[in-house]
Amino acid sequence: MSRAMILAAPGTVTLGGPLGDAVAANRSGRLATFVTGPDSPAIAIFDAAAVAANEGGDWYGEHAGKWLYAAARSRDAALLPRVRAVADHLVSLQDAEGYLGNYPPARRFMVPQPPKPFSWNGEPALRTWDIWTHAYLILGLIEAARAIGDDRYLAAAARIGDLVRVTLEAGDVRITDLGNHFGLSATVLIDPVCELYFATGAQRYLDLALLILDQAEADPHSAFLTAALNGDDVSAIATGKAYQLLWNLVGLAKLHRATGAPRYLAAVHALWDRVRDDHLTLGGGPWGGVAHRSREVFNAPGAFDPHAYVETCSTMAWIQLNRELLAILGEPKFAQAIERSAYNDLIGAQAADGEDWCYYSFPNGKRVHTTYWRCCKSSGAIAIEELPGIAYGVTAGGAIAVNLLGPSSALLDVPGIGPVTITQTTGYPFADSVEISVEAGGKIVPLLVRIPDWADGATLAGTDQALVPDSYIRIETSDRVVLTLPMPPRLHHAALRNVQESLAPDGTPVAQEVLRHDYVAMTRGPLVYATGLIDGFKTEETVRLAADVVTVDADDALVLSPRDRSPIRFEPYYRAGGRRDGAWRLTWLRHAAEDAA
Repeated sequence: MSRAMILAAPGTVTLGGPLGDAVAANRSGRLATFVTGPDSPAIAIFDAAAVAANEGGDWYGEHAGKWLYAAARSRDAALLPRVRAVADHLVSLQDAEGYLGNYPPARRFMVPQPPKPFSWNGEPALRTWDIWTHAYLILGLIEAARAIGDDRYLAAAARIGDLVRVTLEAGDVRITDLGNHFGLSATVLIDPVCELYFATGAQRYLDLALLILDQAEADPHSAFLTAALNGDDVSAIATGKAYQLLWNLVGLAKLHRATGAPRYLAAVHALWDRVRDDHLTLGGGPWGGVAHRSREVFNAPGAFDPHAYVETCSTMAWIQLNRELLAILGEPKFAQAIERSAYNDLIGAQAADGEDWCYYSFPNGKRVHTTYWRCCKSSGAIAIEELPGIAYGVTAGGAIAVNLLGPSSALLDVPGIGPVTITQTTGYPFADSVEISVEAGGKIVPLLVRIPDWADGATLAGTDQALVPDSYIRIETSDRVVLTLPMPPRLHHAALRNVQESLAPDGTPVAQEVLRHDYVAMTRGPLVYATGLIDGFKTEETVRLAADVVTVDADDALVLSPRDRSPIRFEPYYRAGGRRDGAWRLTWLRHAAEDAA
């Protein structure tokens, strides 16, 4: 039976615990301070004088749409008047053709730009992020229309879509000419164009999304649908740029929703499997930076290096991709992937004030808060605002899916039952007990409670069914149930390896391992743990492990007690080092060769 679900609407869920703290900080920090009105720098760059002088061609225009989307999705009463003011201002700047970017006329996406003779990332001769900026403006204006109820914002988004459609149908410009990474920075437009189709029901926007996909498929570099169906790895598609590839998969998932075509979903699921199996950190973020020219490009499959990078933008796109697949398929592995990345690499990149963010995060490395204009500060804000809606879903059969565990409450409309208030009372992710209660006027409410993939031996009061990790357990209640999740500390092992492969004269394959460093890391429940500089100054340490090597202290920290040295205390990765700029976090410690063999 399908468990496809409608995820909770914005404004219906309140999160507590670490995720709730992240949401509150996001609204009082980044969203409240970055844009205060039309005169804020991120919006002022759309004014006529700034547009006329913008020959730089960078991505800075993206922040307007990103902020609109995140602030509108928050449904925060203090932010919505600003959303209205900013959306009104942007709409007033849109020209008669529908253009609403921040490029001067000769640099706009409607005008062919000179090609670059050679570029490793398929970049045009003149940097152009115009389509990229418009993609975020469409998403932001649509969400503003939903939040405020003003159809002028949807109409402005539709005019952008119509301008793109006319431009691409004319044939002078292809979508792959309009963005770097062999066009993947422009084909991301599939996502917002599908949203236009969902919001308006107009066939021309679905046709536009299909046209964009067709033009992407016409270029072997950017044919991500064909590559996925052929079994290619994400690192081998175009430049392997994680953010852009994942966003394109979000669009492909929405195209499946719009058309029902199974091959789109098959392609997305195939690449999802590759990312999940081969391209995530222990903290759940997509990573790059291993022996590659770009830290934002997917590593080779299975590559490991504790000093590699996670770009916060990529974590956002990964969460959004899992959001789409969770809604379409209702499978717990997608909620599991979101929870893992949310509790670790996402809030681990956010500072406690909600304003500062890490552009790049490292399993082992120094925390560095990024600069004012960098993309990841706005991407992190979006990802945080996705979490409340993901926490719960309602299936067509009228069951409430509990997707994210942690203190929270929601008011949901359940078919056949009516309004239901559902509450999780718990100290999760530190405590092992989760009380889930429902209020539905005495009616029986079906629940689908997610059992995390690490939760061996979990129990749910009121049922004698075996609880299988990484599954949903169905139970019906008119009151409450209690889920118990054993959380013993766990050790994880990985190796940094260099293997040289070649062919012998007789044609037989030869492989020789020429370098190997073994590492060990720790998790407890959904949380990854990290320590600071060893003994206050060392960025590396080699440990020899013994039985019963890890204990939990009163502050929910883990204490590692290796042989032959003093214990080492580990905090949850997201709060290690006090979330301060410049603080070191070490997730992986070198493991003595004698133990790791």
